[in-house]
Amino acid sequence: MPRFMTPTELPAGTLEITHKNRIMLAGSCFASNIGVKLAERKFDIETNPFGTLYNPLSLAMMLKRVEQGRMFDRSSAELLEHNGLWHSMLHHSDFSCSTKEQLIETLNRRMQESHIRAKSCDTAIVTFGTAYAYTLKSSGTVVGNCHKLPGSMFTRRLLSIEEIADTMSDVIDTYRRNNSGIRFIFTVSPIRHLRDGAHDNQKSKATLLLAIDRLIERYPANAFYFPAYEIVLDELRDYRFYADDMVHPSQAAIEYIWECFGKCYFSDSTQKLNESIESIIKDCNHRPFNAESEGYRSFLSNLLQKIEAIEEKYPYLGFENEKTRCNTLLNR
Repeated sequence: MPRFMTPTELPAGTLEITHKNRIMLAGSCFASNIGVKLAERKFDIETNPFGTLYNPLSLAMMLKRVEQGRMFDRSSAELLEHNGLWHSMLHHSDFSCSTKEQLIETLNRRMQESHIRAKSCDTAIVTFGTAYAYTLKSSGTVVGNCHKLPGSMFTRRLLSIEEIADTMSDVIDTYRRNNSGIRFIFTVSPIRHLRDGAHDNQKSKATLLLAIDRLIERYPANAFYFPAYEIVLDELRDYRFYADDMVHPSQAAIEYIWECFGKCYFSDSTQKLNESIESIIKDCNHRPFNAESEGYRSFLSNLLQKIEAIEEKYPYLGFENEKTRCNTLLNR
């Protein structure tokens, strides 16, 4: 029987991820997509402390600054005003605020939370989106986001393989000082940056892949690769696996990548725990035909018992929101 796809070899068994791990995810949309999946299943995660970032230098700067807990103040050169909003050139525009004081407060509040998590992080999932970086001419700073400022303010360049590998090596060394066994799982985003042009996008992705190879050679016990890029480009080689923009993966593709991720890093017991958590969340989101019926009250009581049973067995999982919702519905 002919094959209708090119299977991607998954690095199963290289390492294991459990609900006891403290995980930081950083990078482009892939990090956000996997972060949502992990959070829904009660993994202990921190996702994109500076928002979505794409180039490796901005990601490296963010990871180091978060580990150091270095705050922002009024003298921080990375903060500037444009079109009535204050922006950080290191952060995604989701952080932009109407005043400088509000921006500093927002950035530092997230920094405090992220720094605490980074100090105890044992697993980092880092997704590179593009090897092209934009440098602010006035300061020489590589920016995480241009915030729709005039293009004349920036210089665009393709980062080199060694520059990426050396910068990220510094990050790995920094985190290894707290935890010598920390695992970095690197991925390359399957999202095509077509604004760079089709050929430049290919050069960019190739540069990222080669840089990750350098890191794995340097840190065989700490650096690993998950082939999200190959799964979408080779296995799911069809536009039905893309969203309407023909650039981002569709929801079906995200689900497939998540399934592959689980095959790589989840043991059978973790997969079963995920299924139990998914069942509880599904029940919590159930909309009854008659919310006042005794049948629905019995359903909620049984659901609370299921939650209490799984919390007793896994006390590090948090179901406070689900319990509050059930009790509110029972007591109204």
